[in-house]
Amino acid sequence: MYINYNHSCAPQLNILINVNAKYQLRAINLITVILSIITIATILSNAFVIATISQSRKLHTPANFLIASLAVTDLLVSVLVMPICVIYTVSHTWTLGQILCDIWLSSDITCCTASILHLCVIALDRYWAVTDAVGYAKKRTPARAAGMIATAWVIAISISLPPLFWRQEKVEEVTSCSVNTDHIFYTIYSTFGAFYIPTFLLIALYGKIYIEARRRIFKNCPSKAGKRLTSAHLITNSPGSESSTSPLNYRTQETSAAETCSPAHVWQVKVTVSDSLLDKKRISAAREKKATKTLGIILGAYIICWLPFFIYTLLVPLCSTCTFYPELFDFFTWLGYLNSLINPIIYTMSNEDFKKAFHKLIRFKCCRH
Repeated sequence: MYINYNHSCAPQLNILINVNAKYQLRAINLITVILSIITIATILSNAFVIATISQSRKLHTPANFLIASLAVTDLLVSVLVMPICVIYTVSHTWTLGQILCDIWLSSDITCCTASILHLCVIALDRYWAVTDAVGYAKKRTPARAAGMIATAWVIAISISLPPLFWRQEKVEEVTSCSVNTDHIFYTIYSTFGAFYIPTFLLIALYGKIYIEARRRIFKNCPSKAGKRLTSAHLITNSPGSESSTSPLNYRTQETSAAETCSPAHVWQVKVTVSDSLLDKKRISAAREKKATKTLGIILGAYIICWLPFFIYTLLVPLCSTCTFYPELFDFFTWLGYLNSLINPIIYTMSNEDFKKAFHKLIRFKCCRH
C-alpha cells in the first residue's frame, strides 16, 4: 500500500511542479518586462529634459542648470545601475564577478546619493530665491550652480568609497552582490548621509518656503480694492444709441457723482468693472498656490520612493532577530529607482516655460522626420 500510494501520487506531484514552474516563468517574464519599461522610460524622460534645456536658450538659467544636472544624475542611474539590477533582480544570482560588482555598487550608491543631494541643492536654491529675492539674484550665477553641483557629487563619492576597501578582503567566488552590512558604523553613516540628513534638510527648507508662500498668498488678497477700471458700451436699440455707437472711454472710480448723473449718461449701457490691482494680486496668489502644491508633490514623491528602502537598510544590521525577505528588498530598491523617473516629470511639468520648450522640441523632431 505504501509503494502504490507513492506511485499514484507521483504523476500529480509532477503536474504540480510543472504548473508551478510555468507560473513562475510567467512571473519572471512579467517582472522583467515591467522593470525594463521603467528603465527605458527613465532613460528617455531624463534625456528629453537634458535635450530641451540645451536646445532652448530661454531655459539657460542657473536654476534650470540644477535641474539639468539632476537629469544627468538620474540618467546615469538608469544607464549604469538599473539595467544590471534588472538581471540581478530576476536571477538573484551574481555572475559578473567581483570587480564588476564593486563598480556596480559604487555607481549605485554614488548616483542615487547624488540624485537625492541634487534635490537638496534645488530646494536650497529656491529657498534663497524666495527669502532673499533681491540679494540672491546677484549671487545666482552659473558658477555658483556649478559649485553646488560639485559639492553634491563630492559628498556622494565620499559615501560610496568606504565599501571598496573591505570588499577586497573576500577572495571566494562571488554569487551575490550587496553592501556588507557587518560594518554597522558605515551603514549608519551612509544612510544618514545619503537620506536622513538630506530629508530633514528638505523638510526644513520646503517648510520655510511653504510658510513664505502662504504669507504672500494672504498678503496678495487685500480687503481693500485697488484702482477700478470701468468699461461702458451702449446696448443696441437702447435710447440714445442712435446718437453714438462707439464705446465710451475708460473711466476710473474717481469719476465725480455730478458727471455720472448728467443727462449724457442716462443711456442704457453695459458696464464692466474690474479691479486691476486686485486682479494682479489674484494671479500672483494663484501662482503661489501652484508653487506650494508643487513643493508638496516633490517632497511627497521623494519620501514615498526612498523612505522604505532606507528604513529597511538601517534595520538589517541593527535588528538581528528580524526576518528580512529578499523580494521585499528588491521592491524597495526599485521603488527608490522610480524616483529617477518621477523627478523629470515633476520638475519640468510644473514649469510653463519648460513645457513650451519641450513641445517645440517635440514638434521640431517630428517635422524633421
